[in-house]
Amino acid sequence: QVQLQESGGGSVQSGGSLKLSCAASGDTRCMAWFRQAPGKEREWVANIYSLRSFTYYADYASPVKGRFTTSRDSAKNTLYLEMNSLKPEDTALYYCAADQRYGCSRAAADFAYWGQGTQVTVSS
Repeated sequence: QVQLQESGGGSVQSGGSLKLSCAASGDTRCMAWFRQAPGKEREWVANIYSLRSFTYYADYASPVKGRFTTSRDSAKNTLYLEMNSLKPEDTALYYCAADQRYGCSRAAADFAYWGQGTQVTVSS
């Protein structure tokens, strides 16, 4: 069983920055960030996976590419999402997700473990 705990959400003005953290207990192969805005479906944001020891590869959704960076500290078993140049359309509840299977999906249904979410609000 893997438990995930997000932190770092908050309110910021357009153009500002926030850094989210997700502390994990247990081993995971793929970790990801999703977000869900009111009235919208949960949306994949980024994922990160390892093909070799201590080498991680990240992938990003088009709306956040170039503005968001995800990273993973294996020693702390913590996932991060650094968000820069934030826009009002980035406002959402951000979730950390993880799975222990090989491969790293962009589909929420493929992730077995989820955090409780942390709110990010960007005002114009």
